[in-house]
Amino acid sequence: MRKTELIANLLVVCSWPLWSANATAGPYADDMAKCLVKETGAADRTALMNWMFAAMALHPDVEAMATISAELRADINKSAGALFQRLLVDSCREESKLAIRYEGQPAIQSAFGLLGQIAMQDLFANPKVAAGLGELQRNVDQKKIAELSAPEPKPEG
Repeated sequence: MRKTELIANLLVVCSWPLWSANATAGPYADDMAKCLVKETGAADRTALMNWMFAAMALHPDVEAMATISAELRADINKSAGALFQRLLVDSCREESKLAIRYEGQPAIQSAFGLLGQIAMQDLFANPKVAAGLGELQRNVDQKKIAELSAPEPKPEG
């Protein structure tokens, strides 16, 4: 695995708590998640990425790095809301009903967690994003990282 792929995978894994938030998937949430993924195309995942980015940009520690006008934020939220509603109410109606009935609200969180993970993978798979992620390695001592996988010396005695 290339270093940029490793870094991208680490970021996806690190972002997973954002989506899973301790939700445990049961069989109905799994079915719902499969439906959500099946029923979303590239444009839907882009809308989801836009929504995630706009929401993250509100955090005080990063808000200075992104300027999103109130009008654009409203448009992004409108698109994401329409996507969530279409998926829940239309495209995956039966799966959503069963998941909510038998597994409760955490099923929605869990199912959309997988969809969020897929959207993040799409984001990090972009060549420009992957190149940007790869820049991290310039600031990491690769020798020290390699030492982590070196065999431990055998104890004497």
